[in-house]
Amino acid sequence: MTRILILGASGFIGGALYKELCHYYDTYGTYHTGRIYSENRHFIHYDMEQQDVYNLLLELRPTIIISALRGPFEAQVEAHGQIAAYCRTNRTRIIFLSSANVFDAFSNFPSYEYDKTLSESPYGKLKIRLENMFMKLPERQHLIARLPMVFGSQSPRIKELKYHLENKQAYEVFPNLVMNVTNDNILSRQLHYMINRKRKGIYHLGSTDLIHHNEFIKECCAALGVESPFFKNVYTSNFDRFLAVLPKYQHLPKHLRFTHREVIEELR
Repeated sequence: MTRILILGASGFIGGALYKELCHYYDTYGTYHTGRIYSENRHFIHYDMEQQDVYNLLLELRPTIIISALRGPFEAQVEAHGQIAAYCRTNRTRIIFLSSANVFDAFSNFPSYEYDKTLSESPYGKLKIRLENMFMKLPERQHLIARLPMVFGSQSPRIKELKYHLENKQAYEVFPNLVMNVTNDNILSRQLHYMINRKRKGIYHLGSTDLIHHNEFIKECCAALGVESPFFKNVYTSNFDRFLAVLPKYQHLPKHLRFTHREVIEELR
């Protein structure tokens, strides 16, 4: 039976993946804090700064590793280096959740799977470094999933938005930012399909359409029942800048493609 280990399963995205996959595969997850996980035998405590992930992998022997890890950058580099080394010697597959930020130095167009990566942000540079670790593995062993902004009814972004709305505080929006989006439920279904079909390579898992950040947040507010929210417009340039990942070569079936409106609908 396929055994899956989700590194970072106590987080927002990792938790959604665990709920989606645990009924179909022998699924395990790691957590750093949280008593509720300690009573679940399929959740394993893992401190990225104190423990070697290699030993955990040797003990669990997963068929597939999904990395949704967050934390200090240098600790991430060390942990992912050990993951890559384990995959190389054990033929284990790695699914690495990357980000649209690997392209944040390019702002004039949306980005596609095999465009050159280049980032100006520390976060984007980290993701590029980790991607390159796994791309050195045989293609059949790695899947790089680049994600746009991830929303969802229980997402940190929506929780932050609700807090500002409830307290009548101005919420920052970026009128010149053109983006695409996803949510935890859609992403989980897409990755489930790719695991089942043994997909490999690089995938861009965003909505098929693009929208300005301020317009998307306005639609989120409307879905939450708030018609006159307070916004603080933040302009980072005089022109539109793109932070969007679109597929050109690696397409998913039509039932797994979606628009930003489907992300909005799940907030209602």
